[in-house]
Amino acid sequence: MKKVIVNGTFDLLHRGHIEMLQYAKSLGDYLLVAIDTDRRVKELKGLGRPINTEKDRKFILEALKCVDAVMLFDSKEQLKEIITTYGPDIMVKGSDYKGKSVVGKALVPEVYFYDRTEHSTTQTIQHIVNWG
Repeated sequence: MKKVIVNGTFDLLHRGHIEMLQYAKSLGDYLLVAIDTDRRVKELKGLGRPINTEKDRKFILEALKCVDAVMLFDSKEQLKEIITTYGPDIMVKGSDYKGKSVVGKALVPEVYFYDRTEHSTTQTIQHIVNWG
């Protein structure tokens, strides 16, 4: 069985997220999505984030047929523990991570970069702010 892992915030799920998750699932048999806790999202993205709570983000991701399991992590160390325990064959990251440090990259045999679409959570939030 080929195992795949994707990690991120997955706040305000949009088409780009879905396309990346479907791509990740197509690379293997079992897809684990690791998501940042609310505390960690606030630390990384600011006090106004996340828009959706970790409980809601986890629920939504678990409802997708391409996602087999969802786990929360609160630090780089916890993400590395998840990767080590799960033992994925492949990690998928958005193409915006090309050339950047990828947490857990050394723990996975292959890392694939998904060419992101024009969709992003930041753009969605900005559109809502501008609209209102």
